[in-house]
Amino acid sequence: MPLILVPTPIGNLEDITLRALRALRGADVIACEDTRTTSILLNRYNIKKRLVSYHAHNERSSGINLLDKLLEGKTVALVSDAGTPGISDPGYTILKLALENSIEIDALPGPNALLPALLLSGLPPYPFFFYGFPPEKEGERRELFSQLLSLPYTLCFYVSPHKGAKHINDMIGVFGDRRASIVREISKIYQEASLSTLSAIRDRLGEGVKGEIVLLVSGYDKDYATNTGLVNDWKLQIPEMLKNGMSVRDITEKIMQESKGVNKNEIKDAILDEKKRLLDTSCN
Repeated sequence: MPLILVPTPIGNLEDITLRALRALRGADVIACEDTRTTSILLNRYNIKKRLVSYHAHNERSSGINLLDKLLEGKTVALVSDAGTPGISDPGYTILKLALENSIEIDALPGPNALLPALLLSGLPPYPFFFYGFPPEKEGERRELFSQLLSLPYTLCFYVSPHKGAKHINDMIGVFGDRRASIVREISKIYQEASLSTLSAIRDRLGEGVKGEIVLLVSGYDKDYATNTGLVNDWKLQIPEMLKNGMSVRDITEKIMQESKGVNKNEIKDAILDEKKRLLDTSCN
């Protein structure tokens, strides 16, 4: 019998498909992040099923137990607290186990925060790049943002209201102060979409904002960056400067003169990273 990934409402409990309700009613077991949260949804639609816990902290052990049930011929419906399981929520571990054991899998279409946020943001909805929650460690976050620096796509992130200001500040250090939008509390009473800049959003989150937040950032625009002198252009200049034979010191001084507020050590690290990349490319 199959493993069924069932999206659940991210706000309004009416945002669930008839097919999802049928899958929940037909399942032998419903695996969920928080049994209390899922019980609210099931009670709303008078569905009484056995619930088992499947969350980020027990994903491996619970996944093995669920696999045993699937191998016994049970139908398992997997849900997260809200949205689509496996997309920035637990789900991939049991999905991978099921695939490895040739178990039938179905993933139902349904609610998610990303697509409504894209449409409400005011930024181009396609093409887009979705990452999810940025890394917790500052170095890893900055490395991620550096990799995304030159993508000309709308960039989509989930951010915590408590950590968002710090994460956005790191974005500004790499991207510059790009146009950006926050969309929060999707499908709830206080749904809001606000298009402004990264710095304005950072300042607002620093003052305290509640609710689930999707952050959307405009993609790289070479003409716009060149005309406005945004910080996000300085890393893109390094390869050409190195090819022209400029020293690390000269490149550092030039960037510091042209891009105010950039950390000297960050520039040197970026130059050394680029030199290593060029060396690795030549060796290959």
